[in-house]
Amino acid sequence: MEMENDSVQKSLVWLHAVLQSKIGHGLEATVLQGLQITHAEKGLMRFDFVIPNVVSDVDGNWHVGALATMLDLIGPVTTFSFVNRVISTVDFNVSYYSTAKIQENVEIESKVIANRGNLIHVVVEVRRKGNGEVIAVGKLWMASDKRTVAEVSNARQL
Repeated sequence: MEMENDSVQKSLVWLHAVLQSKIGHGLEATVLQGLQITHAEKGLMRFDFVIPNVVSDVDGNWHVGALATMLDLIGPVTTFSFVNRVISTVDFNVSYYSTAKIQENVEIESKVIANRGNLIHVVVEVRRKGNGEVIAVGKLWMASDKRTVAEVSNARQL
């Protein structure tokens, strides 16, 4: 259980560092501006999110590129909470079912669906808060490295 909590805590520290622009390229922090974690456990995370003004298209909708970027950030965080290993996205698919307006409140659930050894499948669903209408679903296959983050960090310091 301790190792399980450790991987969840490390994934949340990673996410907070992205949100605070301590790691990443800044785009990630902009796209995730205002993201609130409501539940976190090994392989399952839930979030509340009010879509910020900075990610709109010309019609005032949540820009599909910003939505895809968010999915491709939350999926790996959830996967890391499950495997506690270095991971890479090897397949990424997004299905858009509806649009969402700027300042609209949505719920996001990210869940590890399958574990095939070094391949992990995670699904991220975005739903309209209130009526639960599906806005988008991201499906990611993630490849996990045998090395932990600490091992990679130590190797870079050599």
